Amino acid sequence: MNTIILPPKKSFLYRLGKHPLLIPYKRLFILITLINGIVFYKGLTSWNWFNPESIAIYKISRVILFNFTLAILIRQQYVINLLFTIATSVPKHWPLFIRRICAKVYHFGGLHSSSATMGTLWYFVFVWGIYKSLSNNVYQINNPIVIITTLILVLLVTIVIMALPKMRAKYHNQFEITHRIGGWSVLILFWVQMLLFVRLESPSIPLWNKLDFWILIVLTASVIIPWLRLKKVDINIDSPSNHVALTSFDYGVTPFAGSSTALSRNPLLEWHSFANVPAPDKTGFRLTISRAGDWTGKFISEKPNKIWVKGIPTAGVGNVDKLFKKVIWVATGSGIGPCLPHLLLNETPSVLIWSTRSPEKTYGEALVNEIKNVQPNAIIWNTDEHGKPDLVKLAYKAYKDFNAEAVICISNQSLTQKVVHNMEYRGIPAYGAIWDS
Repeated sequence: MNTIILPPKKSFLYRLGKHPLLIPYKRLFILITLINGIVFYKGLTSWNWFNPESIAIYKISRVILFNFTLAILIRQQYVINLLFTIATSVPKHWPLFIRRICAKVYHFGGLHSSSATMGTLWYFVFVWGIYKSLSNNVYQINNPIVIITTLILVLLVTIVIMALPKMRAKYHNQFEITHRIGGWSVLILFWVQMLLFVRLESPSIPLWNKLDFWILIVLTASVIIPWLRLKKVDINIDSPSNHVALTSFDYGVTPFAGSSTALSRNPLLEWHSFANVPAPDKTGFRLTISRAGDWTGKFISEKPNKIWVKGIPTAGVGNVDKLFKKVIWVATGSGIGPCLPHLLLNETPSVLIWSTRSPEKTYGEALVNEIKNVQPNAIIWNTDEHGKPDLVKLAYKAYKDFNAEAVICISNQSLTQKVVHNMEYRGIPAYGAIWDS
């Protein structure tokens, strides 16, 4: 592997556009921030929203609602699947520069985080306007509105703080609880707040004649829909080692390759998503679950015979392989799970690079043989025997030898970023999860 020589990186300006701080996720965040900044500037100047005598709280509330509408809807499972369907429908004979841009569709989370953050910042302005209106005796603001508004602000700030990358990584369970329970609470309080304002603003106008009412209907439906498909299902678990659980489901759902399913043992508190592994011409699907924390460790040790699922199979980063004529899959450990359905389906010619400790011992001979049958040229690197490989060099060599168009990496966060950015800096289309939620 030492003989593998990487090509030089592209020019500084090219690399600048591929820098982690300027990935599409961050660009979307910047875009939404700029749009909100322009609205704030216009409101401060020509629109006169911040008149000391009368703050335009109703117009500010509309901006808040629009931001949170985007934040919620962009995370809706049907919306996500639609985005992937549109992006991956681009024909493979189109120019590569178009297809490589479309393959960045999974960065849509930048819209979620930015609009949620901007909505929260606008809510600070809104609360200031409420207290200002109360002191000036404008709009007849009453105590229930002040209390509800303040409570919503506290919840929003808590949700945003817990969603910060370092906080989310360190306190993941608390992040889940605040995002779920806090989010539901905010939505309910938005309804209460709207009804209180309607009584002040225009009690004679029917509720269904107001835009805010219909927006809240859509948001509420978006949140409820996945829970309408909540069910407890049978699960079969095979553990070749104490590091991994190979799980099987067959409850009437056969997901598409490149999708994920959320599992829970306590549906109100935490959910964990895993890549589905459907097999061609078979019903049901499998999941590969590795020991990577308290929840997965307990799951592997206890081997429950039933588990909660909700919503629908949701598209993930692996789907972008549809946009390319040939791809290289790079996986470490249980990252083989998201790759496996694409390898079995074999719609896009590919070569697999899989780095893992003692593959047969850890994942079982049956799974390893299944991979070898569909990937006879796969590079399966046993880290117990050979140590950790330089996946950047291996990926580049496979990319050149196979004449591939893209590299897709499924690994831990640091290694995924290392492979993706080293490929991108050299002009090679590369993709991998971005851990935005």
